Amino acid sequence: LSRMHLIQVDSVQRWMEDLKLMTDCECMCILQSKPISIEKDEQNELILSSQYSTCDNLQLLLKRAWIISTELTRIAQKLEKNRWQRVHSMTVRVNCHVRSMINEYNMFIRNSSEETHQFEKLLIEKCSEFTAFTERCIQTEDEDILKSMKSCINETLTTVAQYFGQLIELVLTHEAQNLLRQIELSDSMYITETAISSLFSLTQEGDHLCRIIAKEGGVVTLFKICRQDCFRCLYPQTLRTLASICCVEEGMHQLEKVDGILCLADILTDNSHSEATHAEAAAVIAQITSPHLTFTQHLSSFLENMEEIVTALVKLCQEASSGEVFLLASAALANITFFDTMACEILLQLNAIRILLAACSDKRVVDTPYSRDQVVTILANMSVLDQCASEIIQGNGVQLLIEMLFEKSSSGNSAEVAACERVQQKSAVTLARLSRDPEVADAAVKLSCIPRLIKLCRSPTERNNSDSVLVACLAALRRLAVMSPDGLEDSDFQQLVKPRLVDSFLLCTNMEESFV
Repeated sequence: LSRMHLIQVDSVQRWMEDLKLMTDCECMCILQSKPISIEKDEQNELILSSQYSTCDNLQLLLKRAWIISTELTRIAQKLEKNRWQRVHSMTVRVNCHVRSMINEYNMFIRNSSEETHQFEKLLIEKCSEFTAFTERCIQTEDEDILKSMKSCINETLTTVAQYFGQLIELVLTHEAQNLLRQIELSDSMYITETAISSLFSLTQEGDHLCRIIAKEGGVVTLFKICRQDCFRCLYPQTLRTLASICCVEEGMHQLEKVDGILCLADILTDNSHSEATHAEAAAVIAQITSPHLTFTQHLSSFLENMEEIVTALVKLCQEASSGEVFLLASAALANITFFDTMACEILLQLNAIRILLAACSDKRVVDTPYSRDQVVTILANMSVLDQCASEIIQGNGVQLLIEMLFEKSSSGNSAEVAACERVQQKSAVTLARLSRDPEVADAAVKLSCIPRLIKLCRSPTERNNSDSVLVACLAALRRLAVMSPDGLEDSDFQQLVKPRLVDSFLLCTNMEESFV
């Protein structure tokens, strides 16, 4: 039976391969938009049903665009290898996808611009020309002819890709404009909510779409919503969309132009707003102050509102009803401590260390390595202040930092593993900085910090083979060894403390190998 099944599948696949070369593009276009099977298999990304609801139309367009883009890349690869039969069959397929895409989006996009129609026409003509070129190539075996044809095909492929990119850009810009127009002009709460939801879906498709939305005034439009009390119920969704758009430089510039920081500060300090609204406002703050972004230097208005914002975020951490709310508020605080050192002094005055340490003992609020990563980041950045040590000791923070040295992923998920490494590294960094205070160093030694640091240095699996964790642990160990030299055995001192840091590092990175 299994052999029979294989033969049947093989026959169908062979028939479909032949069909691509034997039928006209127009026929293929009609066939292609009809689903052959509802079952998923490895080839089904190339067979898309056009029977989609209105809300899925953009997703269908983007999926179709992704397929065409992938196919064009694959054609270039096959062309390089002179695999003419494959080049032609794939060119026919791209032709079909382009025609289907244009037919589909013309059904749901109204009032397309003249420019869009011109690009549609140019693209279809160039695709037909492309198919005709590749068809001639499979009908000859003359190497000289094929060689001369290859440069023509390459040039045509480049032009197809260029027209295709410009057409997609125009269509997506048109759709972004329509959604923003709906948000600005509609009196209906339902239409506004639906448009914001669609806009958010667009932002999830990558930075390029966020740039399009920002250039079309998306940040300005959304902040208008956040300044109208009648739309309060839409604030969380609107702020979430803003956070996504502000991952690109264009979004940040727009935010600065419309005094977005002041609006966020007003929302965060207004106690009449829901916790969900405060949490999403914190998410926008976390996004715009991210240390990974290279374009935060123009956020001059942030400094003017920083004390208000930091105070509100500490309050949100203290009153958070869930892990998600705490994560967003603490992530914003962690980023702000990188953004400006004055934030650490404000946090100290607000008793933030006590609040954060108390939250860490509540598993309902701090329930993941991601949350602990934010807390230990704040502690590490605050530990440069001399007054920080006494606050840490009073809040039983030394024990918490040592517990963080044991952070392990429960799921094995790569993002969670990376978060655990950051927790280990930053807790070691914080201990190293705080141990300049004899009282902290003494507390750490009494809580068996030294044996754990030695284990992390000597056992690569304990630190998940992380070099950054190793360097931080070596630094912490050396600081504690100065304060409490009796806590180390001679072999540990000779290998981990006495040599130059780089020599101890090299010894530990090769340790697993040498033990074997």
